[in-house]
Amino acid sequence: MTRYTPAEIEPKWQTAWNEAETFKAVRDETKPKYYVLEMFPYPSGRIHMGHVRNYTLGDVVARYKTSTGHSVLHPMGWDAFGMPAENAAMAIGGHPKTWTYDNIEEMKRQMRPLGLSIDWSREFATCDPEYYGQQQALFLDMLAEGLIYRKNAMVNWDPVDMTVLANEQVIDGRGWRSDALVERKELTQWFFKISDYSEELLDALDNLDDWPAKVRLMQSNWIGKSRGLQFAFSTVDAPDGFDRIEVYTTRPDTLLGASFVGISPDHPLAKQLEQSNPEVAAFIAECRKGGTTEEAIEKGEKLGFDTGLTVRHPFDTAWELPVYIANFILMDYGTGAIFGCPAHDQRDLDFARKYDLPVTSVYAPTEGEHTAPEDGGDAYVPMKSDKVNYVKGFAGEAVQTGDQGINTSIDFCESNSVGQGVTKFRLRDWGLSRQRYWGAPIPVVHCDDCGVVPEKKENLPIELPFDVSFDIPGNPLDRHPTWRNCACPACGKDAIRETDTMDTFVDSSWYFARFTSPRADTPTDRADADYWMNVDQYIGGIEHAILHLLYSRFFARAMNITGHLPDTAIEPFNALFTQGMVTHAIYQTTREQDGRPVYHYPEEVEVLGNAAFLKEDGREVKVVPSAKMSKSKNNVVDPLNIIKAFGADTARWFVLSDSPP
Repeated sequence: MTRYTPAEIEPKWQTAWNEAETFKAVRDETKPKYYVLEMFPYPSGRIHMGHVRNYTLGDVVARYKTSTGHSVLHPMGWDAFGMPAENAAMAIGGHPKTWTYDNIEEMKRQMRPLGLSIDWSREFATCDPEYYGQQQALFLDMLAEGLIYRKNAMVNWDPVDMTVLANEQVIDGRGWRSDALVERKELTQWFFKISDYSEELLDALDNLDDWPAKVRLMQSNWIGKSRGLQFAFSTVDAPDGFDRIEVYTTRPDTLLGASFVGISPDHPLAKQLEQSNPEVAAFIAECRKGGTTEEAIEKGEKLGFDTGLTVRHPFDTAWELPVYIANFILMDYGTGAIFGCPAHDQRDLDFARKYDLPVTSVYAPTEGEHTAPEDGGDAYVPMKSDKVNYVKGFAGEAVQTGDQGINTSIDFCESNSVGQGVTKFRLRDWGLSRQRYWGAPIPVVHCDDCGVVPEKKENLPIELPFDVSFDIPGNPLDRHPTWRNCACPACGKDAIRETDTMDTFVDSSWYFARFTSPRADTPTDRADADYWMNVDQYIGGIEHAILHLLYSRFFARAMNITGHLPDTAIEPFNALFTQGMVTHAIYQTTREQDGRPVYHYPEEVEVLGNAAFLKEDGREVKVVPSAKMSKSKNNVVDPLNIIKAFGADTARWFVLSDSPP
């Protein structure tokens, strides 16, 4: 042949591979196995160069391992539940199911010309009833093992979409879709007991040698192990039943600089005061209009309400501190109460200056210029390794590091019966309830006689009804005329289904295990899971470094406890590669009538030197040199155009050589 013609050659061999089932994974006990997996995509309808890079990386590994005599598992599926499908249904008047499956077919059509060595026979979407029915079975098994529970909790509530929002869906205090100001609201929610595994999840990071150090550090910080002091302030003239306010602090070395005590708007004492004091009730109502995320609270204005109550300092009963309800204190962290030391915490200092509270330094750096906070300087917060000079502390005038000061103060407090040194974790239990339609229904029933009753496994899957509409905000399952009504699995009387659906993070927290036996009538087939697990090489974006990977690690442990994964699979991913983002310049003009930006596709622009111009009319465009490829910014390059012009091999070769892994 004198010329390589990809339009003829590539389809020929891709057809041959498909007919021969070349890439079908076969469990062969006589061979070593290799399981390579890329994080599965959301079916948005279009593939982009990020997809090409991600799946080509896995394809190279899969083909290499096949050539070295391994049985290779390289599957593909779709992370298909979630709000975008509901949003599309609202926008175009269709149905999330139709939109999702149409997009899946379109993306498969676009992916096939890449010639990826994927076992398509294992394909599934998380919105397939066969998949989420097994997820419901897992839920029931985990519920029976005590890994799931139900409680009242404060949530981010979107008053327009009428749904709970995850923290990452709250942007600058507003709902990511409706742009409405998010409120704090108390709802009964389902939770996974992930916090029970904080120590184990943290310690196991040390053995993940083939994970990026950055990812392990991010997870470690998210789990957030800390040693501190738990103690109580005794109250003065507080309502009955509130003679003490429990506090947990990681900075007991600053107790002698205490200026005030702050409690969360959701603290039991605040709720008690709310019932009898209209001013307290009004302040708390205003607090609940803010988001529950740490980021939202950190960015927002710090507000307090003086309750008029005081507490006694544990070292001097004549020293009384005022008690404030403060909008920056979360009930879910520590005890929902803090003591403020303005000299050594900038947030506390800002609060103290706002409400004219005293500022007293406990220590100062041993070297360099330093304006004390009480003299107008910033708060001095020593790092653990800093040498500090105790001006007023548990070690007299001794020079110590910050870490030594914390340990000294805990020892001093314990020896003087002022509290106990304890270890706590930042990681909180995972709330899985969502007031949305397009998700896996939670398989429980509410009965007036029996209470909350798990559904029987033989009744699974509990399928979503198709005949719903999205013309009214809120969860259409709450309005469905028949789906909610059912018989109680325990007594047979009339009952009502749970209308909350599962967080979509649940769907992606065990899909890797389902790929080992995707047609099994249990969550996994143990023989297949024992052979194929763990994932030898996992490939995906750094943006999933914390929640997805942490939740998957928890789920692997839960699936081991419930008998669906072997002991060797409690850490499901042996090696992790974070592939980075594919970027491209953004070309932007401004719309004359309202000044809003207009984004242009690369093919609409001619670049001349350092400037760029629209081909249509010659207008100069603003160039943003490099940004993540995004359909909303039109800075995407269509892989199919490259394949059509140069072939799949060229597209794959280029995207790997241009930014080598």
